[in-house]
Amino acid sequence: MPSMDSLFGVHATALKLREQRMSMLASNIANAATPGYKARDLDFSSALKMAEGGSSPEAAIRYRMPIQPSLDGNTVELATEQTAFAENALAYRSSLSFLNGRIDTLTRALKGE
Repeated sequence: MPSMDSLFGVHATALKLREQRMSMLASNIANAATPGYKARDLDFSSALKMAEGGSSPEAAIRYRMPIQPSLDGNTVELATEQTAFAENALAYRSSLSFLNGRIDTLTRALKGE
């Protein structure tokens, strides 16, 4: 029986990491007005390398350094977070489309089509 990696390649892992990053970016956006909140992001390429190597991608989480820090200690810059969220959503959709195509191909192969 083939492994998930051989069936879906890096896209299955990428999808999980993109979901984790999307959640983190959404949390940043939701806390844009929370005093002292520190924006975090997932360094996707580092996280993917870690996950492929069998280690936890948690070490790829970084605190965002603001261009213009606020007086209340919040490091969320809404435009930066929204742009990162939109880019990540597009990449998530691309991985999802690849996986859907692969699943469709496998389903047709199993049916003998």
